[in-house]
Amino acid sequence: MQGYGSDFIKEMFAAAKNPDMISFAGGAPAPELYALDAFRAASDKAFQVHDRAIMAYDGAYGVAALREFIASRWMTRTGVHVTADDLLILSGSQQGIDYAARLYLDEGDTVIVEHPSYLGALNTFSALRAKYVSVATDAEGMRMDALEEALISNPEAKLIYTVPDFQNPTGITLAADRRLRMVELAEQYDVMIIEDSPYFEIRFEGEFIPSIKSYDKSDRVIYLGSFSKTLCPGIRLGWVVASKAVIERYRVLKEATDFQAGTVAQYQAATFLADFDLDQHLVTSRNVYRARRDAAFAAIEQTFPADVNFTRPEGGYFIWVEAPGINATEMVVYAMNEIGVAYVPGESFYASDPRLDTLRLSYSQMTEDKIGEGIGRLGRLLKEARA
Repeated sequence: MQGYGSDFIKEMFAAAKNPDMISFAGGAPAPELYALDAFRAASDKAFQVHDRAIMAYDGAYGVAALREFIASRWMTRTGVHVTADDLLILSGSQQGIDYAARLYLDEGDTVIVEHPSYLGALNTFSALRAKYVSVATDAEGMRMDALEEALISNPEAKLIYTVPDFQNPTGITLAADRRLRMVELAEQYDVMIIEDSPYFEIRFEGEFIPSIKSYDKSDRVIYLGSFSKTLCPGIRLGWVVASKAVIERYRVLKEATDFQAGTVAQYQAATFLADFDLDQHLVTSRNVYRARRDAAFAAIEQTFPADVNFTRPEGGYFIWVEAPGINATEMVVYAMNEIGVAYVPGESFYASDPRLDTLRLSYSQMTEDKIGEGIGRLGRLLKEARA
């Protein structure tokens, strides 16, 4: 474990807890969107209905009612038609990345990732001393010509890891034709795909795009979902959808690590989802995030240097900024201590060849007023740093 991990995750949580900090660092839902009263009522009902069963072991696959809801109500929205037997409940989708890494990687094996990629996944793969091949992206996600070149040059590659919907950190979404092509390439070059999709339901603009898993005809895709971005992160519940053979391997790993996801949380979530108007909650959430994204766009355009480039996501939480001539890693400590603004330097999201002039801004947790103020401060700092 020596030399493993990133301090940025620790610093993001610390920044989020500081009430005086305008934080664009953490990728978490807006706390005011938590359905607190409805979840409390669902919790009481779960205890009343299920009595002592809610406090007992249930098994590694997960509570049946929750798996049935995910299969019939959630996965169908992604274009995937499965049964409860095709999925397993995880203690957050981060655990699903960890399990896939353990199942497929020996030390030195190759993982193909986006350039840049999700920091939490890179930490997981690095713990197993994986070798990385980074694939270039553009406004429509990972480039398939570059992916094929990577697969040809690295025939030993075991996994392709991607966040296709409103990617963390860039906010970019993988185009539909590229999703199909990725599956075709995975079949041709005998490699598995990890589709990490916690932001799928946070689309507030543009057209629906089916999941990569919906194009999968030969069980090449391991789909990871989560309630952390749509309901609340504190329940620590996610899921994996894969072939029955892969699900069985996940079961073995689940039993060997934490045995099962918490029974209490699963029954609470299943009861909540059965009684709660999820669609209306998602509509409300999307409206809030759209307004915050637009406030961020307006502030960036008004206050950042003219040659700064930034992504324009159609959903999710993140805007990716490229600020030529700026070292965002060196600037972040000054920004937090002197102007009270936190962000994540882009350097930490690269598996190789990091760009120091990039940063990730998350608009999900700040009000529109704070977004305008914080980005205004950051814009002035960028101009001062240039000078």
